[in-house]
Amino acid sequence: MSAERDQGVSDSPAARLQALFEGHRLTPTQRRIAHSMVRRAADVPFLSSVELAELAGVSQPSVTRFAVALGFDGYPALRKHLREVAPAEQSADAGTYNEYQQAVEGEIENLRHLAELLADPRPLRRAGRLLAASRPLPVLGLRAAASQAYGFAYFAAKVHPDVRLLHEGGTMIQDRIEGAVRAGATALLCFALPRHPREVVDTLAFAKEAGLTVVTVADSAFAPVAKVSDLLLPAAVGTGLAFDTACAPMLLGRVLLEAMCDDLPDAQAALEQFDTRAATRGLFVE
Repeated sequence: MSAERDQGVSDSPAARLQALFEGHRLTPTQRRIAHSMVRRAADVPFLSSVELAELAGVSQPSVTRFAVALGFDGYPALRKHLREVAPAEQSADAGTYNEYQQAVEGEIENLRHLAELLADPRPLRRAGRLLAASRPLPVLGLRAAASQAYGFAYFAAKVHPDVRLLHEGGTMIQDRIEGAVRAGATALLCFALPRHPREVVDTLAFAKEAGLTVVTVADSAFAPVAKVSDLLLPAAVGTGLAFDTACAPMLLGRVLLEAMCDDLPDAQAALEQFDTRAATRGLFVE
């Protein structure tokens, strides 16, 4: 779940691949290869270097350099290792789905992988404590991730006394972070989804320099934001359609919200007060 290896994570093919990559200083291209391999953990042990290069959108020599960076003599040695530690788990029905069903099945697989990662709840609980203790709590999400940040901030504001949504980039964003720090903020939550804007990486680096602990929900433990995050919680996006789908990151955001509520002693009372006020105002229809 975090940038550091945590014990207790499910021993799935994807988890074993993640364990293989962690601890290595990978280039952005190599992180892209690693991310593609984790997403297709069942297929990767049987792909040629050319097929893996096409899957990751990189050159074949990049795949060879990636294998060497992991300590193997070359890609054939890496593939042999993968066949031993991450056997294929093909679905008998995979070939019967149309392209729309395949996209849904891909998201279901992403959710299964997320459930496996949550078998060790310690990183999530740590993140919940950090967010609950930060007053105010800045929540960052730009471009594709803006809706994720908005959704989290919308619900978090019902139980947290001061949530500050940062969903528009530009020169003011550093001013708003500095203002949050002056007001007492100790942590920042970021939602980071591909394609990763350079501005998000720069903003997180600025937040860390300002003294904030950065908690990031990203599409991969190898995302570019990993190097500027203190605690990274991965949840894969779906890539089967023209535009990425983000069911797993959205769900992880709600689970993180639950973990934060666990560390806010007045959360339940705040929710009940909101329900009472909403009923008085006739805010919702039955």
